[in-house]
Amino acid sequence: MWMRFALLVVFMVHVQGQDRASFRRSGDRYGRCQYTFSVDSPVESSCPGTMETENLSARITLLEAVVSRVLGAETLTETLRTPGDMDEMRQLLQEKEQLDVKVKELQRQVEELTMETEKLREKPCLSLPNSEDRFAVNRGSGPAVSGAFLEMKAEVSEVPVPPKVQEDLQNSADCGELVAVGEPETHQKANSITGKYGMWFQDPKSPGAPYGPDTVWRVETVSNEVRELYAYENLEQLARGYPMKVLLLPESMESTGATVYRGSLYYQRKQSPTLLRYDLTREDVVAQRDLPYPGFHGQYPYSWGGYTDIDLAADEKGLWAIYSTEKARGAIVISQLDPENLKVTRSWETNIQKKKVANAFMVCGRLYTVASYRANSTTLNFSFDTASGQSKALNVPFRNRYGYNSMIDYNAAKRKLYSWDNFHMVTYDVKLTRASSQSSF
Repeated sequence: MWMRFALLVVFMVHVQGQDRASFRRSGDRYGRCQYTFSVDSPVESSCPGTMETENLSARITLLEAVVSRVLGAETLTETLRTPGDMDEMRQLLQEKEQLDVKVKELQRQVEELTMETEKLREKPCLSLPNSEDRFAVNRGSGPAVSGAFLEMKAEVSEVPVPPKVQEDLQNSADCGELVAVGEPETHQKANSITGKYGMWFQDPKSPGAPYGPDTVWRVETVSNEVRELYAYENLEQLARGYPMKVLLLPESMESTGATVYRGSLYYQRKQSPTLLRYDLTREDVVAQRDLPYPGFHGQYPYSWGGYTDIDLAADEKGLWAIYSTEKARGAIVISQLDPENLKVTRSWETNIQKKKVANAFMVCGRLYTVASYRANSTTLNFSFDTASGQSKALNVPFRNRYGYNSMIDYNAAKRKLYSWDNFHMVTYDVKLTRASSQSSF
């Protein structure tokens, strides 16, 4: 027992002389007390199990050295620990030098191509008479053109289509011939006698605030001075009878031939051939112009009368005036108008007598006329295509539900007809020949 204690003391004294000695007491599985201590070996510098950690640390150091070399740091010689690391580093440096050479060569080629391009731009292009002369040809006079193709370099830049042109192209693509009109849908009824005849519409190309494409415009035309223009926020407010605003026009209008288009009200001044453009935002007349020699104030109205000599309309193609002249002898004349200044840009004379049709409207550059304003079941009886200059007879069913239709206008954005039928504000869906532009009903 004393021998064991002495031996333990000797070992403890020896352990205290080591830098990394440790002592631990614990019980074994049989319940006996065990004393354990450890001392670093003065012979072995490392154990075999730690070699992998050391190698891994060396590789990490090597990678750090490569990054430092790429970023322009100090030399790597001091960071390398083994000959193997040195060999691997030399191989990496050789590969980097080879890549540097390739990069310099590519840069040189790019510079040469850039200089050649600049020279070609400075030289004038040689124009040849036609595609057959791309090869060397000597026709007996003048020098021969050099053999092989004449190569020319063209720079192509993509120019965006202006929004208005793009919109017109889209509208043209969606356009077709009207082949059917749906059943009338009633939205509101005027409550006073002044509402027997009138107009109502929504702007197919509204520029936005303060009035949008859902804003409803309404005018009752049974009056000596038709100047009140009612604005409703939407169809729901129209049905409730709650206008958001009432605008007072500076000039009284004639009959039911007005229309709203691109933020303006276009209408005919009372007892005059003058057309007015009233800006709805500014609440002022911003343009006016006389139509060339039109009949007005009862000279060439529709069959229902009402001084409907001049009828303004808008569709996918723009703004139109439907009227007649003494030269046309009562036949309908269609003029396309510049919506900014009301100048006539082009006119067509049809063979359709204006007094023999009840009403008319434009769709996709085509005029359509209605046979009767009173008959409950009538037809669209004629059309005139401004693209071809040809007219033809039609037999497309159309209903006057309330028996006195004094206004029909087309909305290209909604693809609907807007009608004022004996106090009632009514819409009709329309169907065109192109499937992409059909409305369901």
